[in-house]
Amino acid sequence: MDTTPTAGTPHHPVTVVGAGLGGLVLARVLHLHGIGAAVLDLEAGRDARTQGGMLDIHKDTGQAALRAAGLYEEFRARVHPGGQALRVLDRQARVALEEKDDGTGDRPEIDRGDLRDILLDGLPQGTVRWGAKVAGAEPLGDGRHAVTLADGSVFTTGLLIGADGAWSRIRPLLSPDRPAYTGISFVELDLLDADARHPECARLIGGGMFFALGDHKGFLAHRETDGSLHVYTALRADEDWLSTIDFTDTEGAKAALLEHFGTWAPDLRRLVAEADGPLVPRLIHALPVGHRWERVPGVTLLGDAAHLMSPFAGEGANLAMIDGADLGLALAAHPGDTEAALAAYEAVMFPRGERTARESAQGQETLFDDRAPQPLVDMFSAFEVRQEG
Repeated sequence: MDTTPTAGTPHHPVTVVGAGLGGLVLARVLHLHGIGAAVLDLEAGRDARTQGGMLDIHKDTGQAALRAAGLYEEFRARVHPGGQALRVLDRQARVALEEKDDGTGDRPEIDRGDLRDILLDGLPQGTVRWGAKVAGAEPLGDGRHAVTLADGSVFTTGLLIGADGAWSRIRPLLSPDRPAYTGISFVELDLLDADARHPECARLIGGGMFFALGDHKGFLAHRETDGSLHVYTALRADEDWLSTIDFTDTEGAKAALLEHFGTWAPDLRRLVAEADGPLVPRLIHALPVGHRWERVPGVTLLGDAAHLMSPFAGEGANLAMIDGADLGLALAAHPGDTEAALAAYEAVMFPRGERTARESAQGQETLFDDRAPQPLVDMFSAFEVRQEG
């Protein structure tokens, strides 16, 4: 199929590929400064799927981005009380660390779907073009690009921003790098209406964040605002291990997973045995630490598209949001000089992404250390000392 732009080809001055948190923050900041953007997303609509679990929004990144977007107060109104509570257990369910949420912490929790709704509601109607899956893009010269959608339609753009996640269709314009498997496999599950239907599990996990670690594996969990428990089982495993399990057979998948936790406390194994609905496999991938590229006219990346990392520093969503805010502010500060704006943005984004990717890689080693959960307890204790100091 010939996708060469013609005289009648639609043109968007600014195109953001991906309506995740980073792309939406960018569009909102641009809107506040009088700059329109077309945001493309492959989902059929804003309610096409659930948006995942809780996020802790950090002061210097996610909260700063929401302030730049003029939505900080809306965010504070949707914060989950008690969400900063913490429990760390060993594999025999002995408590190694427990902290209550006294409301004074600087990482308030919010449901990802609630945060996304706040951002979507802050944009003019029609900003997000739903059902627009990008198949690829190619340069036309002078910083312009032609973008092809999965339905075969083509448009051109003066500025192309890839906010389209781990397997970005825009990244190849800038970098040949692809995410690599980190050695950690997740299986995601939920326990619904936990206080009534799964009271033992609810008491075990508590009101906020939960870790149970040991033997290079563990449970990472959180209480959600709807009263459910969202749980990830995590294991060091070969990349093909998850493919050996038939996840269409939920009971069989539970049995296969529980084989790897045979010596763990019954209270912890119950998290898998009582799970409601299907189990979802997740391979954890990351881009190389320090991923960057030479300046290419008219195109850049943000969030996971730019610096995908493991989730073990809790920074992915926060980085995407501050990337979006910084890029929007840079474009507003350099009217008529897109290249200066992109260079200024990348000069900040690259070192920040590298620093955080190193923290994430170190966090992975901390959680799955031979002595776990002790290294995690030591890390949280050191963090508390720094906060008090």
